[in-house]
Amino acid sequence: MTVSDIQQEFQAPRRDGGTPPEVGGRPNGDRPRSGVPVSGAPVSGVPADRASGGGPPGGAVGDGAANSADDPSLNLEPMAGLEWSQAIELPLVNGDAASPADLRAAWVHRAPLSQVLAVYRAAGRSGEHVPSPWWLRALSDGKLESRDAGFRIEDRVHKLLNRRPGWEFVPWADDGESGFWEFLPSEGTGEHRRMPTTIVNTSRHTGWIDMVPAHESVSPEPVAIGGLAALRSRLGEIEAVR
Repeated sequence: MTVSDIQQEFQAPRRDGGTPPEVGGRPNGDRPRSGVPVSGAPVSGVPADRASGGGPPGGAVGDGAANSADDPSLNLEPMAGLEWSQAIELPLVNGDAASPADLRAAWVHRAPLSQVLAVYRAAGRSGEHVPSPWWLRALSDGKLESRDAGFRIEDRVHKLLNRRPGWEFVPWADDGESGFWEFLPSEGTGEHRRMPTTIVNTSRHTGWIDMVPAHESVSPEPVAIGGLAALRSRLGEIEAVR
């Protein structure tokens, strides 16, 4: 069973089958973003019938793809990649998402977890980077107990930061990710504007939270925060860096 077979049960229909509008900047959008718009566009160059699972990308066996017929593995990895792009695709792009919960509308958020993990692992068999939520990487590595636990971590970080002045949730994360939070006062003004201090969830350690200090050009290494209590205790220090 492929994502395309399962998606119909979990994903809302697209409008007219057309391409959703891209997210076109942020409210104070005169500063370039470090991330990319929330995924929503079809896979580039793939006809609509194939993007919905109607056939393997690049042509089905029998339309002159003799090499693919001789070696079926030539089609397996591209198909897995195509399926995964559909799995993380949001039904409608919404640049006004105000919290991580507002972005939980893709197949990976609602399908049975066993199927999500199976498709995710199939997409990663080639060894290439697979765009994915931090909680799914943690689940696949056996470090997080459940998808709901990942959602709770995101919600608690959002609740903590949303109550403090200066913090803004940014939904324009990398494909498949859950957004991040910026401390806007650290951005600076005029000619001295820079990328603001950022809080983001991560799978690279079991505190699940990273802080990236404000910077002007090259992004510094993220600072590991050992969980929600540690974030709460360090917020005064984090916010003091302007």
